[in-house]
Amino acid sequence: MKVLMITGDKNFATSPRFALQRAQVETLVVVYWGRGALWPSVASGRFDVVTAQDPFWRGFIGWLIARRMGAKLNVQVHTDLSAQPFVRRVLAQIVLRRADSVRVVSERIKKQVESMSIKVPVRVLPVFVDVSRFQNIARQPHDTKTILWIGRFEPEKDPMYAIEVFEKIRETLDAKLVMLGSGSTEKKLRERAQGLPIEFPGWQDPALYLATADVVLSTSKHESYGVSIVEALAAGVPVVSPDVGIAKEAGATVKAHSEIAVGVAEILRSGARGAIQLPLLNKEAWAQNWKNTLI
Repeated sequence: MKVLMITGDKNFATSPRFALQRAQVETLVVVYWGRGALWPSVASGRFDVVTAQDPFWRGFIGWLIARRMGAKLNVQVHTDLSAQPFVRRVLAQIVLRRADSVRVVSERIKKQVESMSIKVPVRVLPVFVDVSRFQNIARQPHDTKTILWIGRFEPEKDPMYAIEVFEKIRETLDAKLVMLGSGSTEKKLRERAQGLPIEFPGWQDPALYLATADVVLSTSKHESYGVSIVEALAAGVPVVSPDVGIAKEAGATVKAHSEIAVGVAEILRSGARGAIQLPLLNKEAWAQNWKNTLI
C-alpha cells in the first residue's frame, strides 16, 4: 500500500511514530501543510491512499489530491468537533462525507462523526502513548497531599480555574498544588497564586511528579485526546476531569466543572488509586491497527 499523509507537524517525518507507520506499508510519504506553506508540495507518483491529519482544510486538500490521483481518502479526527466554530464544523461535515474511511481517537469523537450521517467505516484508534515507564513508577513518600495539574497555560486548558478549585479544597484540607507546564498566562497565574502553596516547575518529566501526586486535576474546556490523563492513570494516579477528550473512557472521575473540587477532595480523603480502563496496545499492535484504519 502506498500512502500519502498530509500533516501539520513539520517534524513528523523524523518522529518515532512515523517509523512505526512507515514499517507497515510499502510507501509512506509525508507532506507538511501548515504555517508558511501556501500549498502542499506533493511528490510525484501515484498513491493508493491519501490520509489527512484533520477534517478541515487539510482534509479538503487531501480530498482534492485523492480525487485527482484516483486514490482513497482517509480522514483522521483528533479533535473535539463540538468545540469547533460553526464554519469548521460545516467544513468537517463536507470532508467527512467524502472520505472512504475515518479514524478517530476516542468513542466520544466517533459518536460526533457518526451523528453527521457518515456512511463509511469510522474506526477508533487512540493516540499511541508508550506508558511502560509510567506503569512501573514507584510511589515516593511525601508529607502533604499533592494535587498535580499538567498542561499548557492557555485559556482552553483553564489553568486559572485550577487555582480556584485548589482554594476551595484548601478550605477543608491541607494540600499543595503543582502546576506542570508553561504558556501565555503564566505571569497571571503566578500573580494569582501568591501566598498559596502552589509550585510552578515548568515543563518537566511528568513521571517524576506522578510518583508523589495523590490526584491529577484537569480543568480543560475541551481536549482532542488527553495524553496526560492516560499517563496518570497508567501510573495508578487518579484523575478528576470534566467530560473532555478520553477522560471518561480512560477511567478518570468525571465531574461537572462546578463539582470538580468536590471530586478532588473525595479522592484526597479516601486515598483512592487510579486505574487505566483503555486497552493499551504495544507499538507493533498499534501500528498494525493504524494500517487497518486506512481502508
